[in-house]
Amino acid sequence: MEADYIHEALKPISWLAGRWYTANGRGSYPSVREFGYHEELEFICLGQPMFNFLSISHHPEKGTAMHQERGFLRILPEKEKVALVVSHNIGLTTIEEGHYDCNLKEIKLASVSIARTSFSKPPHVTNLLREFILLSPDTLQVTVFMTTDQKPLSQHLKAVYKKVE
Repeated sequence: MEADYIHEALKPISWLAGRWYTANGRGSYPSVREFGYHEELEFICLGQPMFNFLSISHHPEKGTAMHQERGFLRILPEKEKVALVVSHNIGLTTIEEGHYDCNLKEIKLASVSIARTSFSKPPHVTNLLREFILLSPDTLQVTVFMTTDQKPLSQHLKAVYKKVE
C-alpha cells in the first residue's frame, strides 16, 4: 500500500494529507515567555480510514528537538466527526474530538480525555482545543489553546505551514 493512498472515508479531509512545515511557529502562555519554533507535521494514510499523525518541533536557533506528538486522526464521515488520539513526548496522552467542515476546510477539536505519567512535571494540562484551517491549497494554519491546573484557557501555539512536496 502506498503512503499517498487516501482511504475513501478520508476524502472529506483529504486536503490535510501530506507533510507540512513552518519556520515561524509562535508559542506563548501566561506562565511562559513567548517563543518561536520550527515544526513539521505529517498526515499519512496507510490504507485504513485514518491518518497517521506526526508532529516534531525544533528550536529555531539551536535546532534541538522541543516537542513531539504521534498519533492517529480518525474520522466518522456520516456525522462529520473526527478524533485525534495523540501521545506526547512529555508523558501526556490526549484524545481530542470534534467536527470538520468540508466547505470551510477546517477541523476543530477539543480534548475529551487527558492522561499523564505519574511523574510529569506541573503545571498539568487539563484541556486542549486545536484548530486546523486550510488557508489555500498549500497553506495550513494550526492554533492550539490550552488550560492547565494553574492557568485559564489561553492561546498556546499558532503557526502557518506550507505543504512540502
